[in-house]
Amino acid sequence: MDLEKQPQQPDAPAGPAPAGLRASDADRDRTADILRDAVAEGRLTAEEHAERVDLVYRAKTVGELEPLVQDLPAPGGTARPSAPAYGYGPGEAAGPPENLVAVFSSSTRRGRWRVGGRTNAFALFGSVEIDLTEALFGQRLTVVNATSIFGSVEIKVPENISLRGSGTGIFGSFEVDTLESADPEAPVVVVNGYSVFGNVEAKPKRGKLIANLHRQLRKHLGH
Repeated sequence: MDLEKQPQQPDAPAGPAPAGLRASDADRDRTADILRDAVAEGRLTAEEHAERVDLVYRAKTVGELEPLVQDLPAPGGTARPSAPAYGYGPGEAAGPPENLVAVFSSSTRRGRWRVGGRTNAFALFGSVEIDLTEALFGQRLTVVNATSIFGSVEIKVPENISLRGSGTGIFGSFEVDTLESADPEAPVVVVNGYSVFGNVEAKPKRGKLIANLHRQLRKHLGH
């Protein structure tokens, strides 16, 4: 007796990859293609494109790739669903880059402040200190461009964010203590630049956690 053939059930469509999943080369290439289309359409400048592509090929998880194209159309021109900002204050960070300059002097940024997407630090026979341990992050990606000539630039971050960077020390040092947060939604701070007869250093500050700051701010606001 012939067995009755059962109709095949179509495969269920694959859902989005979990944010903590390790990124494959194909995932990185797909993201790079979106960035390439965006710069061709004038949505990104050449500098923004180069910066994001660099982060694409440094990314280790799918969750690190998504913020790099979150503000760009998906393939086919459809809009992407908006992701909640990993910030602790209302509104979005906006405006021009913040510039911290120390020429035969010192410049410091610390305490409770809202960090923008880009900060430029320049030290010439001086010192710049950027303390992000109590900062309010209104966006996932924060870039610090640090230049030190016969001076020093020091960046401190909470222990549980992602910290990356690349730079050059010429008769000086450029040191970034790389961190990878276990939380794929955590802020990412990227430190780029160079030092000449000087020092650039970025590292976590022991005991400072961004989750603790979140609770403190909610208490301060009465939530």
